[in-house]
Amino acid sequence: MTEKRPVKIILLGQAKTEFEELNRIVGDQQAQGVTNSEEMQLLKSIKQKSELLRTNPTYGDKIPHKLIPKTLDVSNLFRIELTGYWRMLYTLEGNQIEIVAFVLYLIDHMTYDKLFGYKKK
Repeated sequence: MTEKRPVKIILLGQAKTEFEELNRIVGDQQAQGVTNSEEMQLLKSIKQKSELLRTNPTYGDKIPHKLIPKTLDVSNLFRIELTGYWRMLYTLEGNQIEIVAFVLYLIDHMTYDKLFGYKKK
């Protein structure tokens, strides 16, 4: 993508809460001398994917409009796969000056399946 507008990433609701909790957990683990954990890997993955998103706002997989849960009330939705089967769901809004990626969810695979109404086989 050759987009020249800056991309701002904003975490909302569940995503913001989850990110803050993850930061707290990783901070506690680092204070205890832990150098590698699932939480650390997930936080690193979120930060890496956020940088990719900053350079290419449509980096994630676009979710077809008919599959977007009505509870989200967004016109577009993208999914980025994170480590440990977690997902980052975001929507894009923009104007002539900037593009804003609103991260709506940072969720594990089971919660993702529930949100989209997928059933276990």
